[in-house]
Order: sequence, then C-alpha cells, then structure tokens
Amino acid sequence: MSGGIGVAEGVPLVARLEGVVFDCDGVLVDSERITNRVWAELLTELGMPTTTEQSLATYLGNSMARCLEIVGERFGRPAPDELLPRFQATVATALVHEVTAVPGIVPLLDRLDAARIPYAVASNGEQTKMQTTLGATGLAARFVDRRFSSLEVGRPKPAPDVYLHAARAIGAAPARTVAVEDSPLGVQAAVAAGMVVIGYAELVDPKRLRAAGAAATVEHLDEVASLLGIPSMVSGS
Repeated sequence: MSGGIGVAEGVPLVARLEGVVFDCDGVLVDSERITNRVWAELLTELGMPTTTEQSLATYLGNSMARCLEIVGERFGRPAPDELLPRFQATVATALVHEVTAVPGIVPLLDRLDAARIPYAVASNGEQTKMQTTLGATGLAARFVDRRFSSLEVGRPKPAPDVYLHAARAIGAAPARTVAVEDSPLGVQAAVAAGMVVIGYAELVDPKRLRAAGAAATVEHLDEVASLLGIPSMVSGS
C-alpha cells in the first residue's frame, strides 16, 4: 500500500517533476538479500554469528567503509584485513549468478522515458559493483553516464552529496526531483538534498522509512508512477 505524509489521492508528490533518482541495491536490482547473506556468512566464519536478517537490519544502506567500522566496533578491534577482499570476491560471483531486476522497475523506466523525465542512479556502492548488477540484469544501458557512486563525489549517504550530484547531472532542481530509496539512511540523504522521497518498503518496515523522512512508501514499484503523476498510458506510446 502506498501512503505517507501529505499524500492525497491523485495528487502528484511534486507538481512539476524534473527528474527521478534511484538508489541501486534493493531498488533497481534485487541484490540486498544476496549481499547480506554473503556478509552474514563471512562474519559468522570470523566468529561473529550473524543471520541474513540481522545483517539487513544492521548494515542495509551503509557504505562499505561504515560496514567495516561497525564490524570493528562489535569486535572491539579493527575488522580483519581479509574481510573486505573476501567479501568482494565472493559477492561478485554470487551477484553475477543470482541477481535479478526488482519487479516493476523496467515498466517504470519505460514510463519515465515515454514521459521524457530524466533519471539517474545514486549509490553508496562502488561503480564496479553497479556495473556487475546492472549489467547482469540488463539495466546498464538505461544508466549510461547517469550512474553515480558516493565514493566518487563526496561523503556517503546519509550525506546528500551523491544525490545533489545526480540531480545536477540530469539538470533537475533537487526540490523538483523525486528519489526512490529502500533504506532509512538513503532516505535521510535524499531529504538532506532537498528531494521528495518515495520509500520502497520491500525489506524495511515502512514506518522506519517515513520516520527518516519519506513522503510516501510503496511495497511495489508499480505504485510509483501514480505517485509521480505519470499516466498509465502516455500519449503516443
């Protein structure tokens, strides 16, 4: 169900929408369960028993650097040197073989294209990871020159840097841009950038996304177009 703060039936979240910026993992590609499963398995092997669900609750939306900091805080010492390279190698293989596009994202992108609304992706993940996941799901061509990592533009989410950079790149004013996010940290980043946020509540309680500042939450991406005010059938499509 969609809903949230100040959302009225049939009223778009942004009156004059200029662009949409998507998070990558969990919004464009169904990768969060895979990456958090691998992360949990490695932490368990290192003596920190962790389930996939616990990993999602603790690490979802964080940059890799912050994830390592959290591990260090829990270990009481810096995270083992081998953790990051082992994770990167293991998860790359898992993603190539297992990742899929999030249901509803292709029709949503098609509708944005038909309505001539520009869009981009803004992630805390590395470019190489985005290339792997977007490439494996056939989405890479949709984001040529519109794929941005916080590692390249400034501070990671929840700082607004990568969202502000993405909006500039597609020529959209932040206040007339909608972000689609699936983590509270990501919602905070987009709100800090001055954007209106739709929280995709497939893995996270929608209350947490609204508490972080999401103006509306959805459980399925096929609900997003109506919140953006994009008709189901665009003239000429």
